[in-house]
Amino acid sequence: MKVEVDEIHCQGHGLCQMTSPDVFGLRDEDGHSYVLPDGANPTHEKSARQAAAACPERAITVTSD
Repeated sequence: MKVEVDEIHCQGHGLCQMTSPDVFGLRDEDGHSYVLPDGANPTHEKSARQAAAACPERAITVTSD
């Protein structure tokens, strides 16, 4: 699984991190989302997809290997 956050489109709403805290973190400097080091673990696929669906900016993509 691959999880990506489009930094240009992310506006820092934080819904992804609230939906899937095992996959996403928020940067201190601007609140924008990033994928945690173990975030692309296949065991997190369902919650990563839920977070992508919750993103109002559609800044998250989740793809299967």
